[in-house]
Amino acid sequence: MADKCPECGSQNLSTDSRRAEKTCIKCGLVLEERQIDTTQEWRAFDYEQKQKRDRTGSFLTYTRHDKGLSTSIGDQGYSDLYKLAPSKRAAFYRLKRWHRQVSTATERNLRYALSELDRISSAIGLPKNIRETTALIYRKAVTRGLVRGRSMESVVAAALYAACRKHNVPRTLDEIAEGSGVKKREVGRTYRFITRELGIKLLPTSPIDYISRFSSELKLSPKTQERAIAILKSAQGKDLISGRGPTGVAAASIYVASTLESEKRTQREVAEVAGVTEVTIRNRYKELIEELGIEDKMAEAAA
Repeated sequence: MADKCPECGSQNLSTDSRRAEKTCIKCGLVLEERQIDTTQEWRAFDYEQKQKRDRTGSFLTYTRHDKGLSTSIGDQGYSDLYKLAPSKRAAFYRLKRWHRQVSTATERNLRYALSELDRISSAIGLPKNIRETTALIYRKAVTRGLVRGRSMESVVAAALYAACRKHNVPRTLDEIAEGSGVKKREVGRTYRFITRELGIKLLPTSPIDYISRFSSELKLSPKTQERAIAILKSAQGKDLISGRGPTGVAAASIYVASTLESEKRTQREVAEVAGVTEVTIRNRYKELIEELGIEDKMAEAAA
């Protein structure tokens, strides 16, 4: 849209909604005409009114096999069917059944895979943007023929893990495997395969991403969370994190922070929340307190 008159350079412009024109007040030049009003001309005071008056379909989404663009024969008006002859009524039901059927193998695969995606996402509690990204990754895998020879569940789980990594949503491979019912090794193998074939480049997971969720499950205060994050940042500065599992390092930092802030949690409690062993926490814990020089503080807090 023009912000000044090209004829006289004036910025004193006027919009006439009745004539659908935009004119310059100084020289009278018509800058735009036949403008389209994109606002709605009706009001809705509740959800039912909006549904009745809305004349557009649902938004585009990758979580539907048809991307939400197709129409469907609804269930409204079924009471009027009994006014028809039995043959016409049977034809309607037959048409509705045929309408629900998908034609190609790809569409059938997408329908089953995306329903599986909804199930896993609901079980783990993942937001909608993760589902959209997962569906997009899975569609690319189907287009490239990467699903052939692999179970649909493993590819969906691998795409879901990749989406979580991409959006920095902390979910471990164990959680994805448990929610999908696929073995952890199979999910990891499929994840590495599709990210390599699709050229998806993901940064390594940071232990800091897990602090908030683990601390919340352990019911730790914000001060303890900040202390754990500070410990991890100090460990990053001394290169103590690279080459080690992010969940184990995060769990160890939470254990140290909870002890220092007098909100001590046992190693078993932290291990259960983080999904790691107590041995892992002890190993990472010893490395942190020795390299960061907080052994004396830990001894005083534990006393």
